[in-house]
Amino acid sequence: MGNHDFSSLHTPLDEETLFLVSQTFKAISDPTRIRILYLLFEKEITVNEIAQTLQLKQSTVSHQLRFLKNMRLVRSRREGTNIFYKQADEHVMLILKKMIEHAAHC
Repeated sequence: MGNHDFSSLHTPLDEETLFLVSQTFKAISDPTRIRILYLLFEKEITVNEIAQTLQLKQSTVSHQLRFLKNMRLVRSRREGTNIFYKQADEHVMLILKKMIEHAAHC
């Protein structure tokens, strides 16, 4: 284990922080959302591209992206008729990357 300073963890958590942490872990606990976020590590991608790559229905992908957008984990931008999605929270993406690396080593 590395040397980490966890001294700030000894202060009590306020309810808002506790709720946000809980909701963020809930958001990245779903396998489909993990797969979508994994695709967004390095590039922007459209709903259709996500659906094709993951072999999911477009409606399923749209539903999950809406959830992730509401959680502020992804953001979108329109270009013509296409909407491109990309990750929006580098901290959460780092946690997800670390968890994927951890799982690969278990």
